[in-house]
Amino acid sequence: ADTQSSKSASPSASASSTSDRPDITFPSDAKNVFEDQKTGDKTKDAVLADSALSINSVDEAIFKGSTNTKALGFYNADKALSSSITYVQGYIDDADTWIGETRYFDRKVTLSGANKAYITYCSDESKSFIKNKKTKKVDKTPTTANAYVLYHSVLTKNAEGVWQTTNIVSNRGDKACQP
Repeated sequence: ADTQSSKSASPSASASSTSDRPDITFPSDAKNVFEDQKTGDKTKDAVLADSALSINSVDEAIFKGSTNTKALGFYNADKALSSSITYVQGYIDDADTWIGETRYFDRKVTLSGANKAYITYCSDESKSFIKNKKTKKVDKTPTTANAYVLYHSVLTKNAEGVWQTTNIVSNRGDKACQP
């Protein structure tokens, strides 16, 4: 019985145990939408689910204003964890958060053996905006090519069966993600 299916941040049930997975919470004015969640392959679907949770864990750290959240270190490791901490810290230093909706699409998984996977995907940030926590001012900048980002990430299955993001690179404004 999957007792964790009601978690709002979980895009789909993972193939690994969900009993010790940290809850991820978002404020009511922010949302990530993940397309391409089901491939029909159980392993690829688990990779996509944990990749989405990795993305959500970074955003949750931004919302909480802390690089010490349980989920951040649970779903990210190695270079991806250190770069995520640096990324989140930038938001904290600027007293920023974000609101709106970010859409993730064109998510494609390539498996490499039993414990490694590569994902490419795009994000559309045209409906999400930076909000300053102190002034409450929202930066409603017009949509440009920079609202679309191409990501390449590496995930490695750990001993607990969690597909952790271990490396991630992005290319803001990439033509492959623009409408």
